[in-house]
Formats: sequence, C-alpha cells, structure tokens
Amino acid sequence: MVEKKDVVSKYGLPEKVVYCTKCVVSNQRPRITFDEHGVCNACRFAHKKQHLIDWSDRERQLQALLDRHRSKDGSYDVVVPGSGGKDSATVAHRLKQQYNMHPLTVTWAPHIYTEVGWRNFQNFIHSGFDNILATPNGRVHRTLTRLSFELLGDPFQPFIYGQYVLPFRIAVNYKIPLVFYGENGEVEYGGSSKNEDKPGQPIEDFSRFYFSGLLVDEFVKYGISERDLQPYRMPTYEELKAAGIEMHWFSYYHKWVPQENYYYAAEHCGFQANPDGRSEGTYSKYASLDDRIDGFHYYLSFIKFGIGRATSDAAHEIREGHITREEGVKLVRRYDGEFPNKHFKEFLDYTELTEKQFWEIADSFRSPHLWEKVNGEWRLKCQVS
Repeated sequence: MVEKKDVVSKYGLPEKVVYCTKCVVSNQRPRITFDEHGVCNACRFAHKKQHLIDWSDRERQLQALLDRHRSKDGSYDVVVPGSGGKDSATVAHRLKQQYNMHPLTVTWAPHIYTEVGWRNFQNFIHSGFDNILATPNGRVHRTLTRLSFELLGDPFQPFIYGQYVLPFRIAVNYKIPLVFYGENGEVEYGGSSKNEDKPGQPIEDFSRFYFSGLLVDEFVKYGISERDLQPYRMPTYEELKAAGIEMHWFSYYHKWVPQENYYYAAEHCGFQANPDGRSEGTYSKYASLDDRIDGFHYYLSFIKFGIGRATSDAAHEIREGHITREEGVKLVRRYDGEFPNKHFKEFLDYTELTEKQFWEIADSFRSPHLWEKVNGEWRLKCQVS
C-alpha cells in the first residue's frame, strides 16, 4: 500500500492544474478533456450547440419519438424524474403542454427539504402534474449519507442513487417505457464525450458516471442489509430490456440553457429563486435549492477537486454568453469555497458527527497537489486567473 506521504495527487487527477482558456473550469474535473488549444470539451460542445447542431432535425426526431410513445387511452406515457426545480419542471411542462404527452413525474425526496424547495415542489405539482414522491427509510438514508461522506467525500451519494434508480423502477412497475431526463451533464458541463451524439445514456454508464464507482453492494460490508438497499438498486438489465425502457435527454433535442429554464419554470410552474438572494458558495440564486445537504456536496467537490459551486455556475454561464471569462474569474475568486454555514448544525445532527469529526473527514480528502497550509489555513496552490 502506498504511504500517504508518497501520494502526489489523489483520485487519478493530473498533477499539473490547468484551467480552460475559454471558461473557468480546470482539468481536475473528473473525465474532462482539453484540446491542443487548452479548451475543455464542455466549451467545445457549447460551440457545437450554437453553430453545428441542426436543431430543426432534432425537433423532428423528438416528434417521431413522442408520436411512437404517446398514449391513446389517457394512460401515462413518459416518466419525468425531478424535484420541481427549474430544469425538471421545464421538461415536464413542455412535454405535457407543447407535445401533448401525459407525464408521470417522480421525485426522490431530498435528505432535508429546504423551505423554498418544498414550496417549489408543491407549486410544480399544483401547476398540473401527477407525482410520486419516494421517501427512503430515514435511518438507512442517514447511515448511507454518513458512510458516503466518510468513504467518498460526498454525502450526496445516497440521493444520487435514488435520483437515478427511482425513475427506472417506476417505469418498469407502471409499464411506461419512456423516461426523460433533463440534460446530459457529462457533455454540458465537462466529462465523458462518449454519448455526446446519442439521445440517451446506456444503462451500464450510470454506475461509471454517477455512482462514483461505489456500487450499492459494497454497503453490505458496513452492516446495511440487502433488504434496506433495495430502493437504491437499479432494475436488472433483463427487467429493463423486457419492459422496453428507453432513456432520453431533453437536452439532445432542445438547446439546454439553465437560465432560460429558470424563466420558463417561474412563468409556468410557480418556481421561486433562493429567497436569500444567492446560494452559499456561489453567486447564482436558482439552482440546487431543494436540500439542506446541497451545499456540502459542492463544498466537498471544492475540497477534492478545487472546483466549487461558483466555478460550475460561472463556467456554463460563460459558455452560454451570459458573462465574460473575466467576470467569471472574479466571481470564482470571490465565492468559490465559501463554507455552507447556514445548515451546518443540521448536517452534523443528521450525520451524527461532531464538528471536529467533520473537519477530520473533510480534510482527509484534500489532495496534496492542490492544497497547502499557510499560517494554519488551507489554501489552493493554483487558482484561476
């Protein structure tokens, strides 16, 4: 086993930190790639969205797909996962109102609802949608959250399991073969380009891209029973194939612009932005508002990869032309890595950790190629400029 003092970088990250010349993301984002001009693949895809994709042809493809699945008897014909946030609300509303589909929306409950998150969820349902809200066993979910924090440096992992598993379980159980997600995050925000030109993602890629390589089975060794892990398990390939399940991204068919989704959801589904004016760790006010654990997911990303919430927000807003790179750099330098104090006590209570234990665990995920201590405080060795 390699001694910790000999480790130069963790998680297989490049030892030399390089920032995209177009946006503010670095090569420390998992699976991201850079070309010979120092441009990340998310920026290259943004250019492709603006200039190279024939969106009228994509619209025809969408119409043909939905014509094939649209119910004739009023039954549900598409599963739309989501929280009632701006993106899922936009997808569900457009499928129903613009394309005359009959969606069944499904929601995997947050760890701890925020007030605005619950309000947006209720506003979404009352704007005209049937919904199944799945709330997992609280004791098990708390345990999985703490384990995920300790093992992965990401307390959000149990939510990610449920968010991706639940729609497929509902699709199989209700015999609804079409599942529509919002965006292909890998190509929109920087990651694998494997499925860039595909309308959906093969099931086998979910574990690789979204489950952080930690399969549900591995929690058994920590005393979680097979029965308690069932809600977190994807249906088998055989079940999905027998049910004829197709998974598609709305972003493949329509140009994906989160800011426009915010305006659309606010107008049609009663979506409300963060009443605090902005979310901790960033300058934006309309993304990831549902869960009091959200801020720790982003903060741990900052610790592990040097990429916080403001970097993610600024990067895609630069690609969409909403801000310049210079403005993005200033926003990142001002807000990235801001600690989510507002819900810290609730996080500690939820995971049954002391503040000392929290920092011992969190700091253990700092990679020595990214971080150094200066006057007793952690500082990134290389920052965007």
